[in-house]
Amino acid sequence: MIGIGRVFAGPPRVEAVRDVDLSIGEGEYLSIIGPSGSGKSTLLHLLGLLDRPSHGTYLLDGVDVSTLSERRRTRVRGERIGFVFQAFHLLPHRTVLENVELAMLYQRTPRRQRTERARETLERVGLGHRLDFDPLTLSGGERQRVAIARALVARPSLLLADEPTGNLDSGNAASVLDLFDELHAEGLTLAVITHDDGVSARAQRRVRIVDGVMSDVATAGVVA
Repeated sequence: MIGIGRVFAGPPRVEAVRDVDLSIGEGEYLSIIGPSGSGKSTLLHLLGLLDRPSHGTYLLDGVDVSTLSERRRTRVRGERIGFVFQAFHLLPHRTVLENVELAMLYQRTPRRQRTERARETLERVGLGHRLDFDPLTLSGGERQRVAIARALVARPSLLLADEPTGNLDSGNAASVLDLFDELHAEGLTLAVITHDDGVSARAQRRVRIVDGVMSDVATAGVVA
C-alpha cells in the first residue's frame, strides 16, 4: 500500500485512514493494533478489497487492485484472500464440512474435490472428528477453527483476521493463536487486526494505527 487513504464524506467528514504506507512481505505475520475507532477495521476492509481507497495505490501480488473493476476485485478477493472474523458467521443448518465446502462454490470446484479439500483442511485445523457436527454444538474455539478452515480451503495467499480471539476464553484464544503460528511457519501470509497487546505480540511484526495514522511498534525477524 502506498499513500492509501479513506475518507467518508459524512456529515461529518471522517478521514478514517490517512496516507498509509504498508508493505506485507510474502510469508510475513503482521499484527495491526489500535483502539476502537482508530481505523483498524477500515484498513482491513481496504486490505481485503471490501472497500476502495479514496486515494493511493494498493498492489496485491504485484497487481494494482485499487483500479480494478468490481467484478475483477470480487474474483481476486475470492481467489487470494481469506477472512476470519470475531463473529464466526457459520451457517447453523449446515454441517461443519458443508460450511467449509461452501467457500469454494464461487470457484466452480467440482463437488468431489470440494469435499476432499474441505476434509483435508478440517483435519489440518484439528477438526477431522467433527465433520458431521452442527456448528452450534461446538465450543467457541472449535467454531473459530471451522471459520479458519473455511478461510483456508480456497488456498489464499493472504489471511486477514479481525479480532479473531475476541469471542474466546483464554484457553481457546491461545489455541487459535498457536494455529496461526503454525500457519505462519508453513509460509502463509497473515495480517491480524486486534486491540489486544497479547494477541499482537504473537506476530513477527507489529504496527499501530491511531486516528487513521500508522506507525511501527516492534519488529522481530526479517521484514520485507
